[in-house]
Amino acid sequence: MNPGIDEDSFATVLETVARFTRERLVPAERTVEETDDVPADIVAEMRELGLFGLSIPRDYGGLGLSLAQELEVVAEIGKAALAFRSVFGTNVGIGSQGIVIDGTDAQKQAWLPRLATGEAVASFALTEPDAGSDAASIRTRAERDGDHFVINGAKRYITNASRATMLTLLARTGGPGASGISAFVVPADAPGVTIGGHDRKMGQRGTRTCDIAFDNVRIPEDALIGGPANLGRGFRTAMKVLDRGRIHMAGLAIGQARRLMNEMCGYALQRKQFGSPIADFQLVQAMIADSETELLAATALTRAAAASFDHGARIAREAACAKLFATEAVGRIADRAVQIFGGAGYMAEYPVERIYRDVRLMRIYEGTSQIQQLIIAKSVLGGYGDGERH
Repeated sequence: MNPGIDEDSFATVLETVARFTRERLVPAERTVEETDDVPADIVAEMRELGLFGLSIPRDYGGLGLSLAQELEVVAEIGKAALAFRSVFGTNVGIGSQGIVIDGTDAQKQAWLPRLATGEAVASFALTEPDAGSDAASIRTRAERDGDHFVINGAKRYITNASRATMLTLLARTGGPGASGISAFVVPADAPGVTIGGHDRKMGQRGTRTCDIAFDNVRIPEDALIGGPANLGRGFRTAMKVLDRGRIHMAGLAIGQARRLMNEMCGYALQRKQFGSPIADFQLVQAMIADSETELLAATALTRAAAASFDHGARIAREAACAKLFATEAVGRIADRAVQIFGGAGYMAEYPVERIYRDVRLMRIYEGTSQIQQLIIAKSVLGGYGDGERH
């Protein structure tokens, strides 16, 4: 884990990101929605700001933010369309963190400096046509052949696959179940790797998800994350990465919720019905009050989970709670925002229509809400079995 940077430096980073979001990202949202892509000049500015290296240690050229600090930055970026964060999100989270957490020194030296600058883009290749929430059932295989592995299989809905330089790939190297899975670093241009076309989605236009096919892809054994000693431990690496990523996702949901609050309150104060601003109506006030309460609760829960992570605690339960509550809450807040806007909220002219569609995915990716519920319940019940009490 990163120790973070000093308070004054972080305050400067946060203000810079807030200004960048306000002045560059929000005005470009309509362009992203219409073109289904993030403008190249904005991506270049993201690289200059160091956004691709938020979570990568300073020793490898990243900003080295603690998770608590990363959370606040992501919440600021999250006030704009989710497509912007997706451009660098895999470098900050699931694409790079397997190497940061469990990689060998050689793997870190080879990839982390390039990922930190955005020269390289990472993707996390876990999901398959028949394996999503049941990640332990993946079928993509990596068969040993001397001092190499040969990979065959397919992955689905892989974020940034078409932009990727490298893939953090989960593949089966042993028998059934989690203990037969290993994690590899695979160059995206390796012979036999085929990236499919861009998926068409309900929302989050400008993000890139694609299928990936692996046909006799040959990689050296030093591509195994953590080296030969980590054979069969890829599922553990993936779970560590996802625990951290779920707090990141909760921070993103907080940012979207803050944007929705700004939109709904601004509209309620200027929109008049029956001779008064609709903000004067108690039923509208109730929706705003419920939304603010959920936003503050999500913020407090997620900050607490991030602080626990930074102190070295095991945070699987806390991360699941934060991801579950924050992403479910932002869905409810988005629904209320559309309701407050009335007919206008259903029109593409207003941001709440897009945000309503965009945030729906947050309850699915990086672990569905139902998976988070299972994680939480098993942890709580297991604790009671060991004598734990609230």
